[in-house]
Amino acid sequence: MTSTAPKALHGQDEPGGPALGSGVDGAATAVPGAAAEAGPPSPWERRLRRFGHVPRRVTGLRERLVPPYATPSPLLRTGLGLPPGVVDRLVRLAPWGGPLLVALVAGVLRFWNLGSPHAVIFDETYYAKDAWALVNQGYEGAWPKDIDKTILENPDAVAVPVDPGYVVHPPVGKWVIGLGEWIFGFNPFGWRFMVAVLGTLSVLMLCRIGRRLFRSTFLGCLAGGLLAVDGLHFVMSRSALLDQVLMFFVLAAFGCLLVDRDRARARLAAALPVDADGVLRPDERVARTLGLGWRPWRLAAGVMLGLAAATKWNGLYIMAAFGLLTVAWDVGARRVAGAHRPYRAVLRRDVLPAFVSVVPVALATYVASWTGWILSDKGYFRNWASTGAGRDSSWSWLFPDWWRSLWHYESEVYTFHVNLTSGHTYESNPWSWIVLGRPVSYFYESPAQGVDGCPADAAEKCAREVLAIGTPLLWWTACFALLYVLWRWLFRRDWRAGAIACAVAAGWAPWFLYQERTIFLFYAVVFVPFLCLAVAMMIGAMLGRPAGPPDVDGLVDADGSAEMRRTVGAIAAGVLVLLIIWNFLYFLPLYTGETIPMEEWRARMWLDTWV
Repeated sequence: MTSTAPKALHGQDEPGGPALGSGVDGAATAVPGAAAEAGPPSPWERRLRRFGHVPRRVTGLRERLVPPYATPSPLLRTGLGLPPGVVDRLVRLAPWGGPLLVALVAGVLRFWNLGSPHAVIFDETYYAKDAWALVNQGYEGAWPKDIDKTILENPDAVAVPVDPGYVVHPPVGKWVIGLGEWIFGFNPFGWRFMVAVLGTLSVLMLCRIGRRLFRSTFLGCLAGGLLAVDGLHFVMSRSALLDQVLMFFVLAAFGCLLVDRDRARARLAAALPVDADGVLRPDERVARTLGLGWRPWRLAAGVMLGLAAATKWNGLYIMAAFGLLTVAWDVGARRVAGAHRPYRAVLRRDVLPAFVSVVPVALATYVASWTGWILSDKGYFRNWASTGAGRDSSWSWLFPDWWRSLWHYESEVYTFHVNLTSGHTYESNPWSWIVLGRPVSYFYESPAQGVDGCPADAAEKCAREVLAIGTPLLWWTACFALLYVLWRWLFRRDWRAGAIACAVAAGWAPWFLYQERTIFLFYAVVFVPFLCLAVAMMIGAMLGRPAGPPDVDGLVDADGSAEMRRTVGAIAAGVLVLLIIWNFLYFLPLYTGETIPMEEWRARMWLDTWV
């Protein structure tokens, strides 16, 4: 007897194949060949069908290893009223055209008036200046206090400080921010530019990841579209903070592992025998002994995870979770291919290559990110091993000075992080993040009547704020979507739900270990893409499985109940998505720092804790 939950995590496809809801490139239809009836139904099953009973479906081995993408419904061709050749061309373009269109909308939103507010908002006061120092001299400097106003007025007159500054985050995120400053200058648009680029690209990536995960261009674009209209992701895309950069590398790593999963399973399918009828058959020897060869996408995932950890240290937790996830996927693949003892087969064939592809690659990437500091002679703690207390270390014969200095620096930073317990106005407990209990105000002004866009005839002062908060209806929907994902993982053995749950937990759960630490809601942006995947998966279930051809008994949906079920589901799903888009537009003034009358600002403070 095998357990259900582990199978769901490492790749046991649910009965019924990979199609989910309207998982199609434009319209709802069944995936041909993905599922078949498990023999003629018994008399009691025939009777139960009138009450909505759905017979268990058995998926073919080839479709379990390499699930096909959904194909468009004939209704799409007739519904659009276009010539067949035009429709076929649109269908061929949809896998990339749809995601690119969604990303274009997201990019226009994020780059529109990106330099506003013309201010140093929230933690930009640290990262924008550290990034400027990095691109100019390779290490962070000790900036004078109250220098922000001078930077905004005349950045060319501001000299980069030569004295090293003590910083508590690795350099990759600041290098990314600094690239935008190097191109566009030391100004708000310059230090926000690259973060906006990554925010836009993450929408494109999520569309493609969702398409591969659900085998559906529609659901993939839906997930990316939800990310495009999430308030927290939007605000973080327009702010020079590190967490959005971390989110990008985490999402990229997940996507690389997903591609690696598909390619590894395709190699297994190609090696398995085919019987006289052309049906793929499991083979214990092949499943147990086949080497999966060169896996460049898993190496790419190791690089992405190294860059994530070199942006913020919580990327290490995500690296551990994703490393276990990719090994679990290998276990599932070998089990489906016919291995009687898949764990032993993976232990012999896959664990060591997986470890080497992820951990040493990520470590090398992390160390390489410190190249500017290593090559300098003035970085903070740079000479600790040669001139400071580390000069007499017993390890000096084994490790070079720069390595021991870096190790000392990292240990000091770790001590700082775990002891960061000073209170903050906008700190929040991770328990409250999913319901948006305490957002963070990055910027706030109260323009007087007739000033800075405030109407001269206004009854009182206006408000201008940049509030880091997710789109409320999207996040509150995600609460139910997470419950649905957990149910689908545990009880329907759906590996996709397990992957989403793993990614959310990897980005969220570690913060519960530091209940006394000062932490903020915007840290949650790292798992926002996976919340959008969860909502898209739930919406796919709301849409329901499309009505198929007559079954083995020749029975059809004579009373139209299946079609009615899909119509009701489509209406409910459409209303939900439209409400989420409306909610984003309603809060848009608070995301962009637009000047609005005070009564409109108060109307958007739905919870007392948002003020």
